[in-house]
Amino acid sequence: MDERRFEAARAKSLVLEDRVRHGIGMQKEKTLHAVLKDYFDPDEDHQEIPITGAYIADIWNGSEIIEIQNGNFCKIRGKLTAFLKTYRVRLVYPLPAEKYVTWVDPETGQLGKRSKSPKHGSFYDAFRELYRIRPFLKDPNLTVHLLLVDMEEYRLQDGWSRDRKHGSHRFDRIPTRLSGELILDSPRDYLAFVPIDLKEPFTAKEFAAKAGVRAGSFSAVPLILTDLGVIERVGKKGNSYLYRCSM
Repeated sequence: MDERRFEAARAKSLVLEDRVRHGIGMQKEKTLHAVLKDYFDPDEDHQEIPITGAYIADIWNGSEIIEIQNGNFCKIRGKLTAFLKTYRVRLVYPLPAEKYVTWVDPETGQLGKRSKSPKHGSFYDAFRELYRIRPFLKDPNLTVHLLLVDMEEYRLQDGWSRDRKHGSHRFDRIPTRLSGELILDSPRDYLAFVPIDLKEPFTAKEFAAKAGVRAGSFSAVPLILTDLGVIERVGKKGNSYLYRCSM
């Protein structure tokens, strides 16, 4: 991580007051995406480059394509299918680490209450989206680049509940600090997700407890790690599968 380069990218992209007051429903590019695009390559001649067919790369720097995906990896599958045949691809996924939420009046743009989210993100949060691109994770041309990013999130107070918060829409996310990164170039790099003090054999529940992740949101982790050959099933304990590391 390069903090100086990150601050330069923020300074270039951030005009928060104008975005909030004049940009509701009109932004072509969200702030988080714009900042990270300039962080990875500030040269605008390398940005928004037509590659093949109808697909445009966020960045093409002559050696690799860099795609910044803020969520819903279903949307990136077409690009990956087209790009990975010929190009090295770096798929960047920013995950909220520490987050503050500010509510925005959808009619006036006036900023309301700001509060801190009780949830603190982790790299394990990426597995929900990685599950959507499972067939691509073994491709030697693909690098997954995870970032933990502190953020200010702005939400339109336009929901269906009495306080208009439930069912509301996210307006923008402003990155404030890079707090961690994990680069996954090959299946072996996914060993970083296996706690070093996890005793073998282990169940998915025991794995989740050691990783500090709720078991209910953990189901994709052992599935993907098994697909990648990082862990393997070695039996059962009651109704639960037993695993061990296979690398």
